[in-house]
Amino acid sequence: MPVVMDADRVAKSLTRIAHEIIERNRGIDDLRLVGIRTRGVPIAQRLAACLKDITGTEVPTGVLDITLYRDDLMGHDVGPQPLVRSTEIPFDIDGRDVLLVDDVLYTGRTIRAALDALIDFGRPRSIQLMVLVDRGHRELPIRADYVGRNVPTSKKESVRVHLVEIDGRDEVEVA
Repeated sequence: MPVVMDADRVAKSLTRIAHEIIERNRGIDDLRLVGIRTRGVPIAQRLAACLKDITGTEVPTGVLDITLYRDDLMGHDVGPQPLVRSTEIPFDIDGRDVLLVDDVLYTGRTIRAALDALIDFGRPRSIQLMVLVDRGHRELPIRADYVGRNVPTSKKESVRVHLVEIDGRDEVEVA
């Protein structure tokens, strides 16, 4: 499988994105990061660390499980009883700028579900989206504000993100 991002490229992308976030938001005082389970969580944590390294300010970071909000999984590989894990958003999002973080943007359905789930926790001033990889093929009008890398793919291909925290290595492959 061709590797389209190695560990160094992943790290450099997150650093670049952190600078873009600071510039676009004119600081990070009202920013809250929310990682979408599974691989969006360690990416959000890494992004928070990059932001802290640059600004000296810690950005509150949460975890969002969207399993019950999905419209495209029932009857597919999750079976009739999807595994529901916890959502941990230990801060108020009302009036804040929330940055949703995920690994791959494909059809847009995961992000639509995440938006629905997030709104159940409050009313942010704005919601932005950061993804490590945008592979195209959108089915919904959703676009990322921050992208690590655009990777054009066919619908038959799959993009596999591997992260040290989960998989023991950092890389993005196209299969």
